[in-house]
Amino acid sequence: MKIKTWLLISYFVVMVLPLIAAYLLFGWIQSYNNEQKVTEHVETVSALQSLNQSLSDPKLYSSKTYRKRLDTIANTKQSIALFNPDGVVIYTSNPSFMPAHYGIGKQQLYEDLYSLERGYRTYTYKQPVFSENELVGFFHVELARDTWVAGVKNRSLLVGGLFTLVFILIYICIIRLVNKKLNRRLTGLMNEMTAFAAGNQVKEKPTNNDEIGKLTKHFYDIRRQINNARSYLEQEQQAKEYLIASVSHDLKTPLTSIKAYAESLQVEKDLSPSEKRDYQRVIKEKADFMQQMLDDLLTFTLLQSPKHDMELVEVDGSEFFEMLVGDYEPLCKKKKICLQAYADVQGLFEVNPKQMIRIADNLVSNAISHTPENGRIWIAAVSEPAKLKDEIFDFVDPEDFLTPMPSSYFIVQNEGKGIKEENLLRVFDPLYQVDEARSKRDAQGTGLGLSITKQIMEKHGGTVKLFSKEEVGTCVICVLPQRGEKIVNEGN
Repeated sequence: MKIKTWLLISYFVVMVLPLIAAYLLFGWIQSYNNEQKVTEHVETVSALQSLNQSLSDPKLYSSKTYRKRLDTIANTKQSIALFNPDGVVIYTSNPSFMPAHYGIGKQQLYEDLYSLERGYRTYTYKQPVFSENELVGFFHVELARDTWVAGVKNRSLLVGGLFTLVFILIYICIIRLVNKKLNRRLTGLMNEMTAFAAGNQVKEKPTNNDEIGKLTKHFYDIRRQINNARSYLEQEQQAKEYLIASVSHDLKTPLTSIKAYAESLQVEKDLSPSEKRDYQRVIKEKADFMQQMLDDLLTFTLLQSPKHDMELVEVDGSEFFEMLVGDYEPLCKKKKICLQAYADVQGLFEVNPKQMIRIADNLVSNAISHTPENGRIWIAAVSEPAKLKDEIFDFVDPEDFLTPMPSSYFIVQNEGKGIKEENLLRVFDPLYQVDEARSKRDAQGTGLGLSITKQIMEKHGGTVKLFSKEEVGTCVICVLPQRGEKIVNEGN
């Protein structure tokens, strides 16, 4: 139930229940009073009949002496007053009720005769007295309702107490419900927020489908997002620290070699011309490696920035990819590797030519460095990879890289030792190499090539997949959508 609805119902209950309780209590008291009235009326009529017999004696209205016996009849609960025919008081048992010799008018004297009048505190009765059809006087009787008044007072206190008790019980129930429905949950949510702000772990609890439940759910969602962001920032910071440490180490090694060979050229005077040429060649190779690493590091940093927009130009797929797969024959011949290149791409593509060439160079360089002599490297760029199913390794499943939208597939495949299955998930990590011996790093590359390749492909709206099997070889497939298309990256 929504809290707004619950509060409206609670307010309605708080207003209505006391009224219902008051109505029921009033009805109960009224019923009780009616029963008491009947009983009291019967008792009053019985007492009045007894007094009527005594007060109807005509002698009481003519003889003062005879009247004194009325003092034994009158008491604190019943007062008696006798009037002569003119309305003058000739006897009174209670001067405060009716003073002696007090007179009343004829109209008042003859009002309400033979009528038992009920007041809050007393019953009153007035009746004329006759002697042989001659009016001799009137008697006026007042009967106190002390039991009734005391009962009303007690019942009023009882009703007031019961009403107060009912109101307190309703109030306590509403307070407990409000505490359970609002205060306790809001306090718990605030405590969870405080604990989370202090860096403590917060255990998620089941939430209701009301406003506080939705607020708690939003807090849990935000907490997960913040934790994910913190985790991502920590990983990114660790990656940056690792990158800086690795680059510093990798730059230190060739720099040390350059310094050593340069000092040798300067100090050693008896070096032969061939030795000098060897020293100079080593210095140049080390300097080229440092330049390549700095260039890769700059490219990697730029690609990491979300503000970096890669400039794309429209190219014809047939001409561009034919150019992309060419010019690698000399490098393969130098290492005695058999190279097969093939291009058959149709359509228009938006690419950054310089970065696409970088991708091809990175992948072919990796393939050459991991292919043994007399091994085979196969480079292809096609629009329909099904035509090359006989050339691709049989452990490569087409369903893992094919996309239904028009695309080109740039494939670099080489024979060799391959990559262990447990290492396949990390091959795109920065500075990660299957062979992590740093003494070989300068010979095999900077360790940023595959990571840069992945980021460049994502900037183009494409994907890159790597497949490998030990003692067979490795196949890398880059999928580039045609102009106006974009592939959703589902991971490595």
